[in-house]
Amino acid sequence: MSGEPIKGPASYFPSIENTYGRPISEWQALVRASYPAKHMELVAMLKGEHGMGHGHANAVVAQTLAQDKA
Repeated sequence: MSGEPIKGPASYFPSIENTYGRPISEWQALVRASYPAKHMELVAMLKGEHGMGHGHANAVVAQTLAQDKA
């Protein structure tokens, strides 16, 4: 490891796991199951159906879409 702090959407992941009690992989699976929805539609789904806060939902969606784009 480089020892550098985690930046970007992944920096939210420990807080998301602690707050909502599920691993990031489960949240990403929910996002992927909702494809081909747009970014903000996916954010709205996490917020509306799972009670996730906007920043956390946005981080999960952004990271998932970035991984799947690569």
